[in-house]
Amino acid sequence: MPENNGASTTRKARARLILLVVAGLVLTACEGVTKISEVNSDPSRFRNKTVRVMGTVTNSVGILSTGGYEIEDDTGKIFVVSTQGVPARGARVIVEGSVFTGAMVLGQALGVAIKETKHRVQ
Repeated sequence: MPENNGASTTRKARARLILLVVAGLVLTACEGVTKISEVNSDPSRFRNKTVRVMGTVTNSVGILSTGGYEIEDDTGKIFVVSTQGVPARGARVIVEGSVFTGAMVLGQALGVAIKETKHRVQ
């Protein structure tokens, strides 16, 4: 049986297009993401600026859409203060917010933290 080259070429072209779209979405999600170690090592550099970090939630506590959670990337951990809900432990998130120092939670000094303006679970 002869292969239908037109249909085969169309399937390959469609697969390439889908691959390009998925790759573009992944790269867009990572655009402008700062490593957590950069924020922790020089928080003053991010003062009065919006920062975007990405990581996995390692710890979280919240009540009535308010609370905090810790995220980790391959370079470090940082605490995030939220008034927009707290993602579950293990969730992969992108967080935008402002950096501040002197964060205290439950009487414990956390040092550098991010006051979230929004987050997106991936």
